[in-house]
Amino acid sequence: MKQIRFALLRHGVTTWNTGKRIQGRTDISITPETAAWYRQYRLPTAWLDVPWMASPLSRTRETADALGIAPIGSEPAFIEMDWGAWEGAKLPDLRASLGDRLQENEDRGWDFRPDRGESPRDVLGRVEGFLKGCGLPQFGAVTHKGVIRAVYAAARGWDMMGKIPDKLDWHCLQVFNWSDDAGLSIEALNVPLVPAQEIAR
Repeated sequence: MKQIRFALLRHGVTTWNTGKRIQGRTDISITPETAAWYRQYRLPTAWLDVPWMASPLSRTRETADALGIAPIGSEPAFIEMDWGAWEGAKLPDLRASLGDRLQENEDRGWDFRPDRGESPRDVLGRVEGFLKGCGLPQFGAVTHKGVIRAVYAAARGWDMMGKIPDKLDWHCLQVFNWSDDAGLSIEALNVPLVPAQEIAR
């Protein structure tokens, strides 16, 4: 039976994050302040010698660089959910322009889909496709909120409706297991990064 253990870490903050704009596939860099913050931290010891990869977007590679991670490559399966025509918009503005149609879309849970974009189900499908073909027993990926939420929801049995069952800390690792017969499960949530000076001791 094939089994994989993997950790996901969200990228650092960008100006679009602070401005509450929907990023999706738009390639926005992390802020200098965010890069400086991540340079003060390292991965937990158990994840230092595991192969890491990054999404194709620069904000994940920049986060990896600041943490001292040398990704083995760029992996399209871990790119952010495509928000299509809504990228660059703010959610309150979308609510004002779309009205009840947006709420009806959100109430579809796994099948919520921005105009000309992806659904969480699409995101999960590409991640699971990668896992099925992956030859690594363990790996880590610097990725995006939409990807982590989709993996978490499948592992937790959450239908992506209403409030998320667990509070996810986006500065921490989220650790999952996958097997070809049991699918996804949660190993540990909110595993903290380690101050760099502790690793150096």
